[in-house]
Formats: sequence, C-alpha cells, structure tokens
Amino acid sequence: MNASTVYFSLSPTGHRISADIVLWGALYPLLQDPNYLPEELSALQSWFQTLSTQEPCQRAAETVLKQQGVLALRPYLQKQPQPCLPEGRAISNEPEEEELATLSEEDILMAVTAWEKGVGSLPPLQPQQHPVLPVAGERNVLITSALPYVNNVPHLGNIIGCVLSADVFARYCRLRQWNTLYLCGTDEYGTATETKAMEEGLTPQEICDKYHAIHADIYRWFGISFDTFGRTTTPHQTKITQDIFQRLLTRGFVLQDTVEQLRCEQCARFLADRFVEGVCPFCGYEEARGDQCDKCGKLINAIELKKPQCKVCRSRPVVRSSRHLFLDLPKLEKRLEDWLGKTLPGSDWTPNARFIIRSWLRDGLKPRCITRDLKWGTPVPLEGFEDKVFYVWFDATIGYLSITANYTDQWERWWKNPEQVDLYQFMAKDNVPFHGLVFPCSALGAEDNYTLVKNLIATEYLNYEDGKFSKSRGVGVFGDMAQDTGIPADIWRFYLLYIRPEGQDSAFSWTDMMIKNNSELLNNLGNFINRAGMFVSKFFGGCVPEMVLTQDDRRLLAHISWELQHYHQLLEKVRIRDALRSILTISRHGNQYIQVNEPWKRIKGSGVDRQRAGTVTGVAVNIAALLSVMLQPYMPTVSATIQTQLQLPPPACRILATNFICTLPAGHQIGTVSPLFQKLENDQIESLRQRFGGGQVRKLDCAFPANMSAPP
Repeated sequence: MNASTVYFSLSPTGHRISADIVLWGALYPLLQDPNYLPEELSALQSWFQTLSTQEPCQRAAETVLKQQGVLALRPYLQKQPQPCLPEGRAISNEPEEEELATLSEEDILMAVTAWEKGVGSLPPLQPQQHPVLPVAGERNVLITSALPYVNNVPHLGNIIGCVLSADVFARYCRLRQWNTLYLCGTDEYGTATETKAMEEGLTPQEICDKYHAIHADIYRWFGISFDTFGRTTTPHQTKITQDIFQRLLTRGFVLQDTVEQLRCEQCARFLADRFVEGVCPFCGYEEARGDQCDKCGKLINAIELKKPQCKVCRSRPVVRSSRHLFLDLPKLEKRLEDWLGKTLPGSDWTPNARFIIRSWLRDGLKPRCITRDLKWGTPVPLEGFEDKVFYVWFDATIGYLSITANYTDQWERWWKNPEQVDLYQFMAKDNVPFHGLVFPCSALGAEDNYTLVKNLIATEYLNYEDGKFSKSRGVGVFGDMAQDTGIPADIWRFYLLYIRPEGQDSAFSWTDMMIKNNSELLNNLGNFINRAGMFVSKFFGGCVPEMVLTQDDRRLLAHISWELQHYHQLLEKVRIRDALRSILTISRHGNQYIQVNEPWKRIKGSGVDRQRAGTVTGVAVNIAALLSVMLQPYMPTVSATIQTQLQLPPPACRILATNFICTLPAGHQIGTVSPLFQKLENDQIESLRQRFGGGQVRKLDCAFPANMSAPP
C-alpha cells in the first residue's frame, strides 16, 4: 500500500477526514520526531506534517500539550512498550524518565558546586590576535570548507555541506578558546570558469571577480565567520602549486604518457572536464561531466562517456592523442596506507569518508592525470608542457595553502606543522577522493612535512522537496534567493542544520521548515526564553531574584549540566545535528520546570510562594542565558539578541563552560525582553514553495475539503 493514500479509502467524505484526524492524534507521539520513520516511509511523514499545519490540529496540539511538548503525553507513553529503533537511529529528543533517574547524588553535588562558583570560575578571556597563528602547547585547530566553484551561485545543499557546517564547528572552537583559523575561498581555475565566461561573454578573470563577490555576499548574509575568504587566482597559488609539483617530479612521482582525448573539431579545442557531457559509463546518468558524475560520484575520463557532446556547440567530438603528466598514485599507495593507518584510529572521519577512501584503495590506485589542455589555470613549469595547465583538482586543494599564504606570510606555521595543528576539513562526499587521497598523496610525495587532514567531515546530499536543486530549471533555493524570502538568516541556519544530511541524504521541505520554526523555535525555545525574561521583568522589576534551591532544583541543575556535557561531547566529535537537539532538550526541560512550578501563580501567594516564584524565575533565566551561548554556533544573531536582552556579562558571552554555572546572580539587572521568533504561516510557505519550484501539491478532493491542503 502507498503510505500517502492508505488512509483515504473510507467513505463518506466526512468519515475520511475523521479517520485522518484520529490517526494523526494516535500517531502524534511517534511521528512528531522526524527521525522515527525509515526513509522509505517518507510519504507517511509528509502526510503527518501536512495535517499538523492545519489550524484545527494546531489548536488541538496547543490545547493538549500546553507548552510542554510531548512531555504532556508522558503518562500515555509510559504505558506503551518502548519502540525498537534501528541501531544508530536518533530517538526522540524528549527527556525520558529512565534518563532522568540515572543521576547520582554525587552528580547532583558536583552540579550544584559548579553552579555556585558562577562567572568567576570561567578562565580568563584570551586576547584576539591577527593574524591567528598556532601557539605551542595550546589546541590549534585549522578548519577548511571545500572551495566552491566560482562559476555558479551556491544552493542550500552547497551551503550546509561545506561552509555552514564548518562555521558551526569554528564558532564552537572559539567558545572553547581553542586557537582557531577558519578559511575558505573560491576555486577559480579550470573548465567550469572558461565555460561560464563563454556563456556570459566575459573573460575568465571577469567571471571570477563577479562570482567571487557574489559568493562573499551570500556567506556574509548567512553569518559565516571566516577568518579569511580568499581565491585561487593568485601568485601564491602558482608558486606553491609549482613548488609541490617540482618536488614530486624530482622524487619520481610524476609520469608522462600519451592519452586519447575528446576534441571538438568545430570549436578547435580539446574537451576537458566540463566542456563535454554524456552518459555516465557506471550509472547511466545522462548529464555526466567529463571528469566526474554528479549522480554516482565516480571519477570519469572524458573518453569513457557514452554519447559525448561538446557543451559549447553540441557537436559529436572525435578522439585525438595528447601528451600529459600523471601523478603516480600506485607508487604513493604504501605511504598513503601507512598514513591512514596512523590517522584513522581515534579520528573523527565520517563513515562515508572512510568507506570512499577504502573503496579506492581496495580497487587499487591508478596513475591520475594532473594536466589539462586549457589556458585558464596554473601553468605547468616543465619544458614541452607550456601549453597546458594543472588539472583543477590537483591544485584546488593546494588553494587552502595559498589562501592562508595570502592571509599571513607565516602560513607555514599552519601548513607545515602537523605535530601542533589539528586539521578539520568539511565537504560533501563527492569531494572526499581529492581531500582524502589526491592531496595527501601529493603532500606525502613532496616530503615537506605538510599538515594533513586529521578529521575529514563529509555530508551526504541535501535534496530539494521531491527532486534536485537546479538553477536552470528554477528548482530550489539558492543562496542569493534566500535573502529575498523575508525569512531571517538564522532561521535558515537552524533548519539546514536541523536536517543536515549526516549518514544519509536528506531533503529540504517547506512544510517541514514551517513546522520546525513554529514548534521548535517559536513554541519551545523562543517561548521558554521569552517567558523566563518576562517573569524577571514583570514580577521582579527586571532584577534577577534571590534563589533558594530545593532538591528538585538541584536535580534540575544536574540534568542541565549533563545535557551540556553531552552537547560538548557531540560537537567535539563534529556531530553537529545531534548537538542541536541537546539545545532543544534543555529548552524543553526549562519549559517543563516553569510549567510545573507556575511562578505566575506563586507570585500572588504567601511569602514562601513568592520566594519559590523567585527561585524558579532566577533558575529559568539562567538556563536562558546558557542557551544563548550554546546557540551561538548555530544562530549567532539570535544568540546575540538574547544576550543583549539578558545583559549577559562579557566573559559568559564568549566562553562556554563544561558545567552549568550561574551567570546571572541575584541582583543582576536584565534589559528589555521581546519575542525572538515569528510564526511562519501556511499561505506564506505555499507561496514560497510555488515560487521556488518545489513539489506541487496533489489534489486529493476525496479526502480534503477545498481549504485543506493534501499531503505534498
């Protein structure tokens, strides 16, 4: 049975709608967690999300849940058997009774002790230096995002796969006061640039200048905190690339060979890489490029393509011979194996990155061509090859080094310092072979003590609704378009990180984005932080009240500390999406704490009740302060807004402790509190869905009245 239609077989129409609502209510405790269902039942999740957006269902949920989220359903859930989820699948974010019962008295005592030490327990702030350089004896973290091609505008999948994920980790590292350099830049050489220049009637350099500025503006709007955002069309790029090549050549790791290539007689040029398209010989994808298939990710020699066509004139190319240079990967394979044997154990390479590299090694490495018959690229400094340039994927990864060299003349302290520098590289999985194999082999063969990747973080792919992003077909949201939706950058950051494709592909969904904004941000996180601040303002004149902790309060402090430590553990392992769940879990703890203790009622009671209202309000506003710091890597603008509203003291804004501490003591004066988030409406979201070419709403008149949308 099809999950999207199985519930519409009843009659008459009123009964069908009733059946939908009954099933929606029964399944709510399970399906409100998007991780519960396997991917093959995504249609069921879409049906559930669509019903959840309908006003009657929203009112019902608000009435029953009463700001407690699924905690309100705990009495029901505790009577049901625990679901058996596949190993490794994330469970619901809701705090469970079993989890709450695991704290010992020692845990509680330690949490209270840390709380009482307050801001004074934080280490002194390290002065910010420029340029950022490694320091002996400290944790030195070098972070790179895969260099985006300069010839196009990045879509949401590009943004989450590389720059946004790396930005979260860089911001987290700075909160830990680790010595952190985060860099990226545009990859500007190669056939992609030449092709784009021909399409737009510009020179390659003009294309690079135009799109470099576009990329920089997009990342600035998304709040990406690069220490430097450079480009590969620089003298440093030429010098460093040619130096590595000469060292490889001298050591016997470069081969010469004559290869057959596709040549377009009509255009009078060899068709390297993106100048040719055809059918992938491995998976049959009909728009594979001459260097790599976007669908299966396999690298391709252009002559392997079936039904090749010149991308410029669409004529059928012929095969001609040309002499090229190759990196002798078989000769470097043993060095690579030895390096991987030392690096992978205990590292945080993602499973897909490990699998991809091991697959290459299992099949045996083959010599890889590193030159192209092009004009736009790094010149090859070898007699007889003056008319060629280096293949972009030989020198693109060297771009990290040249971008750093343009940032500081002491770049070698980062890139020739493997003993003191931890290198984290972020990318989509199709970039893994170049970062985990081609560049390490080049660096190992050059024998110049280069810093190699310690943790290679690769995402799967982010799809758009029911298909792929496509600029030409107007499908999907691209970086320059997100700014025009009226949705703030931090909301985009939150949702993209919430659905970050870790472990498997995920899909952007307008309906799901609306639901997550309205439930997780507006009703959970925003509601709690606003209530905590408003209670201080309304009941205590904006001054944090005295807190007299009960045993229940102390236990809550321990729960918050435990979740904070879990957040640290996850981010240290670069499990970015899961760490975001810890923030939302703490917020749910806070909402439940307020709801159970009802300070708005106690403030009207006896002296004891008023004191209790003060304690609950003081603890709650301190939880809000903690959340503002934990949020900083994910939603920096919202984080800063909360900290301004609460007047959080500077040390606590820039350092995230490992335990929950009291950063807003009794007597602290907060600022003006106002709501953090706005509700996204159905009409607004449907308009955006239509504008960006998402999956069209299917009319199921038999199941829904005219004013009710069918599942997308």
